[in-house]
Amino acid sequence: MAALRPPRPDAAADEVARTAAAAPDWDALAAVARSCVACPELAATRQHVVVGDVPASGRPRLVLVGEAPGATEDETGRPFVGRSGALLDQLLGEAGLDRADTAVLNIVKCRPPGNRTPKTAEVARCSGWLRRQLDLLDARVVVALGLSSAKWFLGPRTVLGQVRGRPHEVGGRAVWATYHPSAAIRFGPAGAPRAALLADLTAVRAAL
Repeated sequence: MAALRPPRPDAAADEVARTAAAAPDWDALAAVARSCVACPELAATRQHVVVGDVPASGRPRLVLVGEAPGATEDETGRPFVGRSGALLDQLLGEAGLDRADTAVLNIVKCRPPGNRTPKTAEVARCSGWLRRQLDLLDARVVVALGLSSAKWFLGPRTVLGQVRGRPHEVGGRAVWATYHPSAAIRFGPAGAPRAALLADLTAVRAAL
């Protein structure tokens, strides 16, 4: 069985983990997360902490976990609402899934400057929020979108092409790793990442 192996924590990561673990419900967690300053560079440049979207019922059929907010997400405070989000919504529909029944999160809640890849320390400091979110949502199926997310769940040596296409048991959840919608956009509508992402979402739908 795979084990959850987030990056090594530091004092700020420990404080986030304690604060997150004390939140009794989603609303309390979201409220305290929005004032997080554990990563000074991100806190100084962000417009919003993008906590994530959850179904009105609070009980998602599955959880999608991406990397970090982009410019549109930072402006609106919601995950996956830019070009990548539009493609994700389209592919979810083609796979027979409804975003309204899905929680949508990121491993890092603040936009890295210039949309750079989050630093290891930033991922570590934000991990407490995500772990508590997963516990509160209690979804049995998680889809890790992109390599950064896949590494958070499956370990730092993860190779996306080797782990996608099947579930991995992590902490009592079935974790599916697949391509990020931004990769599907980058390689175009006939590219392999888009086809793989759709195939994986379709497989997830069949497994629900």
